[in-house]
Amino acid sequence: AHLLDGRASAGASVDSARQNLAATFVNAFVNAGFGQDKLMTVPSDASSGGSSGNWLFKNKEHGKMSAAASLGMILLWDVDSGLAQIDKYFHSTDNHVIAGALLGVGIVNCGIRNDCDPALALLSEYVGREDACIRIGAIMGLGISYAGTQNDQIRHKLSTILNDAKSPLDVIAFSAISLGLIYVGSCNEEVAQAIIFALMDRSESELGEPLTRLIPLGLGLLYLGKQESVEATAEVSKTFNEKIRKYCDMTLLSCAYAGTGNVLKVQNLLGHCAQHHEKGEAYQGPAVLGIAMVAMAEELGLEMAIRSLEHLLQYGEQNIRRAVPLALGLLCISNPKVNVMDTLSRLSHDTDSEVAMAAVISLGLIGSGTNNARIAGMLRNLSSYYYKDANLLFCVRIAQGLVHMGKGLLTLNPYHSDRFLLSPTALAGIVTTLFACLDMKAVIVGKYHYVLYFLVLAMQPRMLLTVDENLKPLSVPVRVGQAVDVVGQAGRPKTITGFQTHSTPVLLAAGDRAELATEKYIPLSPILEGFVILKENPDYREDH
Repeated sequence: AHLLDGRASAGASVDSARQNLAATFVNAFVNAGFGQDKLMTVPSDASSGGSSGNWLFKNKEHGKMSAAASLGMILLWDVDSGLAQIDKYFHSTDNHVIAGALLGVGIVNCGIRNDCDPALALLSEYVGREDACIRIGAIMGLGISYAGTQNDQIRHKLSTILNDAKSPLDVIAFSAISLGLIYVGSCNEEVAQAIIFALMDRSESELGEPLTRLIPLGLGLLYLGKQESVEATAEVSKTFNEKIRKYCDMTLLSCAYAGTGNVLKVQNLLGHCAQHHEKGEAYQGPAVLGIAMVAMAEELGLEMAIRSLEHLLQYGEQNIRRAVPLALGLLCISNPKVNVMDTLSRLSHDTDSEVAMAAVISLGLIGSGTNNARIAGMLRNLSSYYYKDANLLFCVRIAQGLVHMGKGLLTLNPYHSDRFLLSPTALAGIVTTLFACLDMKAVIVGKYHYVLYFLVLAMQPRMLLTVDENLKPLSVPVRVGQAVDVVGQAGRPKTITGFQTHSTPVLLAAGDRAELATEKYIPLSPILEGFVILKENPDYREDH
């Protein structure tokens, strides 16, 4: 509560259920993986009157879904105790609570390989229920917990939903996204066909709905970073209804070349952004995000992309300006660069509320898990500036939750191993959230706010932990400093500059690198990041 400014709390005109929903998200992000919090995991003793149940019911209908799912976020990666604590919500009579519990089960299992597949066992029976809300919870849960596993069993389940004419639109959209996540970067023909047929079956009126735009994204995720492999599918997409044809084309192009740094594709996408239409075209949003997705591969391209996005802000149409802040957020995710921070700060006071909302969310993304004091200050000022605007206040709160994500111990950066390897599932989770943010009013501020939980796919601890060969924690001195690019230099160049010596565990910020400050141990991996196993150096002699 101290994140809100004095004046903001006085303006009690704000819808209280909306404030509680915002608090739910802030709490979920701040306590992600922490295992306990003040809202959801409070023991229900007689004095407090069972407050965890109470918090759940301080949310309205679809708000309860996010509230129940937030328990999964708090108990992140702790499968045994997580499933035990979420279990009580399965006996609820409220469909939204059950849906949230299903999503929570998916979140707890995010990124965990388990031989007995608890998520599949729990969620698969709910996929066929008649209530759309429960189905979305189960489908999203499966997508998050089995991202990148290419699980055939789930493919059969979700493909039948896609090709069932009676499925509601939102269920179909989330099925497409989940299939895209589970088969991310696999170029799987069968999944691609199922999603293409689902797109072709949509009626004219459905193609105008904001959620329909997630279906081409599901298709794009299948080809994430796979470059030429997308061409056959891109040809098929030229036969779609003209309402969604260009949109699908841009989405496929952006996804296929994500993280490749391909200059020609960036130029191609910039060309699409440069066109001025009478009324704003929806396909330009993915094109702007595509520039960021392609250019995020290396530092130089990233700087150039930031500069190009500045031009788009000055000359682009309104729908392009709405996507620019999101693109900046993707380029500098968990890496608060000052120039980008200032641009977003300027955009967060924009006259167009969609631009302002996107800029506020992006401020949260660039500062995610960094506890950055400057961004936190900006967001506090914004919360008093927008104290009358419920939607923007909601976005400010979510951004505050992101900045303090995991109490500052987590990162959303999809790159690991010294910005060398890209995690496809992490990028897929971020991109899905950003595509949903292209239409803030309908999705994030509307009733599909739980798409924010897709960010969990990219969450990972940013500390360096050293363990011995029996996996017992071991504290050793390490030097942490700014990483220096030493590719192709002769001899033994210094890999870091301006270092400080700490003993592990230590936190690594964006662009930091660590090296051991002792000869006593030899690391078993060349890159010191995450968990590193050390073995004793047999040649080491203590200096007498």
